[in-house]
Amino acid sequence: MLESFFTRALLAGIGLAAVSGPLGSFIVWRRMAYFGDTMAHSAILGVALALFFSVNPVAGVFAIAVLVAVLLGFLERRGTLSADSLLGLLSHSALALGLVLVSLMPHIRIDLMGLLFGDILAVSVTDLAVIYGGGIVVLGVLAWLWRPMLAGTVSEDIARAEGLEPERTRLIFMVLLAGLIAIAMKILGVLLITAMLIIPATAARRLATTPERMALYAALGGIAAVLLGLWGSLHFDTPSGPSIVVAALGVFAITSIIPLGEKGTAR
Repeated sequence: MLESFFTRALLAGIGLAAVSGPLGSFIVWRRMAYFGDTMAHSAILGVALALFFSVNPVAGVFAIAVLVAVLLGFLERRGTLSADSLLGLLSHSALALGLVLVSLMPHIRIDLMGLLFGDILAVSVTDLAVIYGGGIVVLGVLAWLWRPMLAGTVSEDIARAEGLEPERTRLIFMVLLAGLIAIAMKILGVLLITAMLIIPATAARRLATTPERMALYAALGGIAAVLLGLWGSLHFDTPSGPSIVVAALGVFAITSIIPLGEKGTAR
């Protein structure tokens, strides 16, 4: 079964959607879309440094994403610049530095389009193991921290008063996001990862009545986008990564026109 490249692509996309749904829900709740974009853009710099030092690109992407998250937290505490200015600075600087470093290594052949937009059809069995192994770890840690993360999302002051340490859980959330970006880069590329984090979660928000349901609906919406996007890519010969994001947009459009009951549940 795994000998089929299309089957591997389906499995990879489903695994990514199952993880990005719950994480994306927190990004939507906390209004961190630009932060997710910044983390994704830093992946190019991570790949460039990984190739320069001859280490695994996934490890390089993860390390740089975590470094960017820590640096952002440090600069925010200094209070010299607003959060959106810091995000813009780090996002575009990391992307530009990565592209410059890539251009300075002509002896290494790099599929830049693959880095930017992904190549889910080239996923290997080893990649599947990384996606599902890393995904299980991410979901496990997220389940463990679910209550303190929800409390910190509602009010950090209340969470702090209850001894839940919202700063620690926020840092762990950033690390989880860095891990997802590292394993998802090959599938969707750095320019489309944020879309799969945000669009399914945004679509699910209108239908869900509890945080848990929103996380579940976001994961299911992401899986539906993967199935529809890969089907469209196969039949219309369109790029797979962008096709998945377009399908996610279609899922969002459908949920936007579903009539809701008085309590916000789908009828």
